[in-house]
Amino acid sequence: MSAGLILPESVAPADRLDTLPEWNWEPLDPESPRTVGWHAVAWAEGWSGFPGMLDGWKGLTQPNGPRARCPFRFTKRQTTFLLWFYALDEEAQWIYTSATRRQPKGSGKSPFAAMHALIEFLAPVRLATFRNGAPGGCEARPVDMPLVQITATSETQTQNTMRYVRAFAPKKSHVKDFYDLDVGKTIFYAPVERTLEVTTSSVTSAEGAEATFIVKDELEHWTPSNSGPDLAATLDDNVAKSGARALGTCNAWVPGREAVAEDDWNAWILEQEGMIRGDTRQLYDAILPAPDTRMEDPDSLREALERLYEDCDWKKPHEPDPKLAGNLRPIKGSKPDIRPIMRRIYDPKSRPDDSERKYLNRPTAAEDAWTTKEDWQLLADPNRVVEPGEEIAMFFDGSKSRDATAIVGCTIDDGHVFTIGTWEPANTDHTSTIVIDVADVDRVIAAAKKRYKVLGFFADVEQWESFTKVEWPALFRTGDLIVDASGGKDPQTIAWDMRTKTYDFTLACELALAEIEERSFTHDGSAVLGRHVVNARRRPNRWGISIGKETRDSPRKVDAAVCFIGARMVRRLVLAEKAKLPQERSRAVGSW
Repeated sequence: MSAGLILPESVAPADRLDTLPEWNWEPLDPESPRTVGWHAVAWAEGWSGFPGMLDGWKGLTQPNGPRARCPFRFTKRQTTFLLWFYALDEEAQWIYTSATRRQPKGSGKSPFAAMHALIEFLAPVRLATFRNGAPGGCEARPVDMPLVQITATSETQTQNTMRYVRAFAPKKSHVKDFYDLDVGKTIFYAPVERTLEVTTSSVTSAEGAEATFIVKDELEHWTPSNSGPDLAATLDDNVAKSGARALGTCNAWVPGREAVAEDDWNAWILEQEGMIRGDTRQLYDAILPAPDTRMEDPDSLREALERLYEDCDWKKPHEPDPKLAGNLRPIKGSKPDIRPIMRRIYDPKSRPDDSERKYLNRPTAAEDAWTTKEDWQLLADPNRVVEPGEEIAMFFDGSKSRDATAIVGCTIDDGHVFTIGTWEPANTDHTSTIVIDVADVDRVIAAAKKRYKVLGFFADVEQWESFTKVEWPALFRTGDLIVDASGGKDPQTIAWDMRTKTYDFTLACELALAEIEERSFTHDGSAVLGRHVVNARRRPNRWGISIGKETRDSPRKVDAAVCFIGARMVRRLVLAEKAKLPQERSRAVGSW
């Protein structure tokens, strides 16, 4: 159900170019997932004769754009979102417990959020009963005593969405008269006990409100500086206790500001990777540019923008609709007019990082990021299979509880990086005290030795001393290792103590970064490895630039990134040893 429209499901969640699941069913298709989403669409668009629609209801009117004063129509993507948002399982529970729409600037986030708020306020979008043969397999009813809130950390953040609520339901309109609305600037009332309101509540005053639906607006601006994460947590608690749901809207965020938008994205990634306990599911709607998009290249930028804004019908040329006199429709096959956006991006007064966030819908890298997600994506080759018996190098970095544990391999022949095993804490807030399955780690090491021809294996010592100095050297005693991890007074075949190898690892980091920039190797596209690489931050020291976490207690792990760098380092040592003594096996000390 989480397949992207552009990249296959095998692609790591963070690398998908489209996160919204496809909807491939018609309203009466018996194979379709059950949904009351068709009722939401029918209500807004005023489908005559639709089951359960109130007599005389004509739907809403488009307030602006090329179709101003025409009957309102959802785009294909908006319809798909609503069908999934209102999808139900066989126990009549929502399939998705929350939703986020992350879209580029000018793609209609605010009008859609306003429309969704009105749907929850007035439309029949709660299950009355399952019925085969009904649209979506459901009969629906309106929400009982709806309390719909459009919420942000400041009133200015809600102004645009509420402006569209008023535009869809103005004082002199069919919807106002039909539902006997009491229309205000920041609050709407309707019989019986229906309320739609703007709130910019403090955490204390928001706690306990029995909202039936919440729009959390512009989450890229919800940061610790305005208590955004605390407010988001309070609102999430409110909807959780009542079984209600929330819709988050956002543009791409500024990395490092700890915005709620970034937290929601990271939570969706972990959920897609199977790292979240329980049955929480987030419907995440984002469309992203290809990783090789170059803003400085007009052709590359134009191609990306036309894809990102493809669903924005209001940006396309229109023609008369032959089916509806006086109505307009987008010309079939036409492309969105993205010339104004390109002019804005190339305006000398525009900042490239702002343009990338606003119009390409992707966060710019943090100032101290070691590499970018896009550069890492370009190296992915998930079709490269590491065959049994291939010569490889391995690196291990482990923790018993707080951090992650990982084993990464690197083929000697072409340098392909692949993930052998990863273990992460059961929770993501860096407080886990649950010890990982040490026996499972040991089993994976033994399986790797059996499957591949391991020519070099280095492992960090901390917390794993008995394994790195006793158990694993014994396992590899009759193996084919041709490089040693360390020499000197305490020679070790595998134990590579990173606490005493700062110079060696720093050099390995700098070489690995250069190889990323030169695209001189490939990797398997592992979701966990990719996430850890993107989490890595630049850490200067006396010998150069190493890597580390954001902070010591950050829940964003980098251990697999350490292993990738280490595996590339071990491969270089193996190649050097092979070149030095091609006809005679030798032991080499892993020192730079």
